[in-house]
Amino acid sequence: MKSLTINGAESELDAPDDMPLLWAIRDIAGLNGTKYGCGVGLCGACTVHVDGVAQRSCQMTVGEAVGKSITTIEGLDSNGDHPVQEAWRDLNVPQCGFCQSGQIMQAASLLKENPKPTDDEILAAMSGNVCRCGCYQRIVDAVRLASSGA
Repeated sequence: MKSLTINGAESELDAPDDMPLLWAIRDIAGLNGTKYGCGVGLCGACTVHVDGVAQRSCQMTVGEAVGKSITTIEGLDSNGDHPVQEAWRDLNVPQCGFCQSGQIMQAASLLKENPKPTDDEILAAMSGNVCRCGCYQRIVDAVRLASSGA
């Protein structure tokens, strides 16, 4: 059994050390907001916060996550009212929605580190998150809107 802190709560998970954190979050902890995209850390669909920093959960093992604070999309704000989530809703960002939890987690990490990013800083920070629907302009607009209230 591994003890992981997920969304502020201690969770005892029966998972091997080498299991990707993504699968422990989804399949064992039952938090399915974090998505599987590519499995090699290139698309960003599996982005979570580890000790407050955006990380690809498909590239981190359960063993590496022990002793760290993990936040998933479900734990970003208990009511879904984080400024980034509000901006996403206000601007109707998603089309299919599959990548959006990873996009939101990446944007929230950016704004925690840099509350007033320029458009170039937003583009650079979000460049590792792929949106197959091409909602990139709405994503940038939403990050900019969230930064006005961050």
